Order: sequence, then C-alpha cells, then structure tokens
Amino acid sequence: MHIDLNADLGESFGRWQLGDDEALLQVITSANVACGFHAGDPATLVRTCAAAAERGVRIGAQVGYRDLAGFGRRFIDVAPDDLYADVLYQIGALDGIARSVGSRVSYVKPHGALYNTVVHHEEQAHAVVRAVAAAGADLPLLGLPGSALLAAATDAGIRTVPEAFADRGYTPEGTLVPRSQAGAVLDDPDAVAARAVHMARDGQVVATDGSIVSVHAQSVCVHGDSPGAVAMATAVRDALSDNGVDVTPFIS
Repeated sequence: MHIDLNADLGESFGRWQLGDDEALLQVITSANVACGFHAGDPATLVRTCAAAAERGVRIGAQVGYRDLAGFGRRFIDVAPDDLYADVLYQIGALDGIARSVGSRVSYVKPHGALYNTVVHHEEQAHAVVRAVAAAGADLPLLGLPGSALLAAATDAGIRTVPEAFADRGYTPEGTLVPRSQAGAVLDDPDAVAARAVHMARDGQVVATDGSIVSVHAQSVCVHGDSPGAVAMATAVRDALSDNGVDVTPFIS
C-alpha cells in the first residue's frame, strides 16, 4: 500500500512568517506551493521551490482567488473567464520559478475557498479545468472525491488525484466542515495520525455525526498553517509507515 502526503507551503509574505516550510519538507512528499494570489511573495516562492527541489519533493501549484487580505478563504463570485486567466497565470508563474531551481510544477490543487467552491460550482470548476488544460504538461488535478472539479477534469482527459484531509472534519456528505463551525480543524497529532491510517488502509473517515464516509484517496493533506503542523505531519508519516503504508509521491 502507498499514499502521497501533501501540505501547503510558501504562504509567508514579506516579514510575516507562516508555518515551518523547512521542517515540513523533511516529512511530506508533495508541496502545494502558494502562487502569490492568496499568499506568498516572489522571494518566498523562490526559496520554497528551491528547498523542495533540493529534497526531491514534488511541487504543486496551489491556485486560489486573488485575495491576500482574506488568505483566499473567502468566496469570490469571479467571472469564469477571469478565473481561467487567474489560474493560468498562477500556474505559469510558479512553473517558471520551479524550473529556475531545477524542478517544475507537477500538479495543480485549488486553495481554500476556491477548493470548496469547485466541489459544487460547475462554472468555476470548468474554468479551473480549462486553465490546467491550457497550461499543458499533462498536469494532474488534486481535489475532493466526487467534486465537480474532478468530474470536469475527467471529462477533459485530465488525470485526477482524489485526496483526503487528515486534520479536517468531514460532514456526512463527504465534504469538509466549514472553518466557521466547531470541529472543522483537528489539532491532536495522535488523532490525526490515526485518521490518516484509517483513510489510507480502509478508505474511510468518521464524520462529525459519527457516520462512516468513504474517502478513497491517493494523497493525504495536512495543513501547513495549522498549529503544530510539523508534529502532526511527522505523526501521520510515522503512523502510515508503522502500519505498512509506503509514503511516496503520486508522481514519479
């Protein structure tokens, strides 16, 4: 058995530092790197991509709404053509940086509010898929199983990578609990690690109401901006390995 372990990186901006990217890069196999729209300045993105390339960690473009003030966690009713252009711009910018340090963008993953929006919003989901297709390089798309995004990507012939979230609460419908609600974010490393093993080995997670939700994922995410993110990611990786699950990138 094997599974990818991803986290969000490159989200610092100027003197404002968020997360411990260097430590997380010792643990994860894929890095969802901000592209400057929801977080990250150019110098931060260069440093993050260089560090990921040095450690052989795959670089993904984490595309989001143009919303630095809201950290990309607020829905924006952006026109599909504008969203297409924004996503295409972000992929191209990060890929240029990644190539300058000997790597490349290997996949795309929406961030925050955009991630949750394209679970159901057909127009925005298709806009993201169009941008990924236009970027070329056969880039896979990470997303929530059963989402409009992954359905549109499949229709467009784009490889999809379903993922699960070890440190987020799930609704009985298999979507993520909104961050404004109790139980949305988990912070106990042991509990998060146990959930990750259950996801990887059994394809299941316990929802907030106690029901069992199917999560057949190829990648597990631990948020890099959460308190204790490094401890949680380390606990997740150790628990997966201890239970016979090989932690490896989904892209060779």
